[in-house]
Amino acid sequence: MENKFQYAKAAQVTGAKTAFPTGEKFSMTEKVAYAEGSVVSKIIIRNERGNITLFAFDKGEFLSEHTAPFDAIVQVLDGVGEVVINGLPFELHPGESIIMPANVPHAVNAVEKFKMLLTMIK
Repeated sequence: MENKFQYAKAAQVTGAKTAFPTGEKFSMTEKVAYAEGSVVSKIIIRNERGNITLFAFDKGEFLSEHTAPFDAIVQVLDGVGEVVINGLPFELHPGESIIMPANVPHAVNAVEKFKMLLTMIK
């Protein structure tokens, strides 16, 4: 119970919204599961300064082309994904990352099942 109280108190103090307890270690890849024919996302932290979100893509799934008002970094945790920035494709493997610049069209495609961490700072 003490941990839940500490989490609630920490979230209240920082203004953070998160489904993850603070002050505990965890595995990114274990915190989001693949789902057949889907893209699954889990917010780690979201506040007025930005957000950090885990994604799990089934093979062939995607996020369609869009823009965002802030730079964002994709870090691939598992599998193989493709990030398309302004029409230019980049295949990414575990341990690889790419920065998607603000206000530039980008999309994400699952070449294989893959998991990624998206960090956007405002």
